Amino acid sequence: MPVISTPHAFNESRLYVDLRSIFGRSLYLKCEGFNFAGSIKLKAAIEMVETAERRGVLTPDSILVESSSGNLGVALSMIAASKGYRFLCVTDSRCNLSARLLMEALGSQVHIISDLDPTRGFLGARIDYVRALCDSDDRYVWLSQYTNPGNWRAHYRRTGPEIARQFPRLDVLFIGAGTTGTLMGCARYFREWHRPVRIVAVDSAGSVTFGGKPGRRMIPGLGMSIRPPLLDESYVDEVIRVEEAETIRACHRLARRGFLFGGSTGTVVSGAMDWLDRHRTPGLTAVAIAPDLGERYLDTIYQTAWLQDLYGDHILDFDEVTADSL
Repeated sequence: MPVISTPHAFNESRLYVDLRSIFGRSLYLKCEGFNFAGSIKLKAAIEMVETAERRGVLTPDSILVESSSGNLGVALSMIAASKGYRFLCVTDSRCNLSARLLMEALGSQVHIISDLDPTRGFLGARIDYVRALCDSDDRYVWLSQYTNPGNWRAHYRRTGPEIARQFPRLDVLFIGAGTTGTLMGCARYFREWHRPVRIVAVDSAGSVTFGGKPGRRMIPGLGMSIRPPLLDESYVDEVIRVEEAETIRACHRLARRGFLFGGSTGTVVSGAMDWLDRHRTPGLTAVAIAPDLGERYLDTIYQTAWLQDLYGDHILDFDEVTADSL
């Protein structure tokens, strides 16, 4: 039994769910939501904070500030509370209410941007606000998850090796693309591994991460309205874009089997299953990363009125697919 004295000292990394019985395809889902921050963002948060501490950037008078759609904000709130820092999260109206309440419960301030930048969306407006704060007061320290190498380094050091230990014969890895920290860290790790691994990035339709025209995105987590500065496409073998309707259906299919996951996970699972349906290779070992659990989405993707208002009355009209039906 682990005994800890700081909340970020616990992060269960060995739990996988085999999705064959639910979707009819063998896919091992790495569950990253079992820590006190509730998501994979804890890894990047602690790496960036402790690097800033070692370099003397953070002092007792510092005020941490970060732009986040939710999960990184919660992780930084937890770490700031544990270490005695003040923290301000700059988010927007798409951030789940539960994530905002969690941050405030941990003692953080939350500023909500309501007006989006005409060309760079909510993210551009959030970044502009953070930069203005930093220019106005040198106590503000912006870790900048979008450009900070600690974001991808956390997954090069931890997430990639964790997967490699469990699956020494891994063939394909599906990773959601947001800031691309998880994607770049794992891709760099497996590029240096003893056997080739196909890296498949899963993005939200309407995101401009890998180019294309921006579109409406209502589910926070994956996707970007600007090209991520951390992204190096030479490490990515393939990109799959998933419509939000398919994200929602994947989440509800998992929930009907007792697994309540977040929107990012629904996107990754939907994209992975589409890829596996098109590549029916016998004996393939496939892993996907589930960034978070579903409790923070109860008032959005698991709330019928919210779904119907945004996606229509028939959003959940789909045929269940199981191993027995194939």
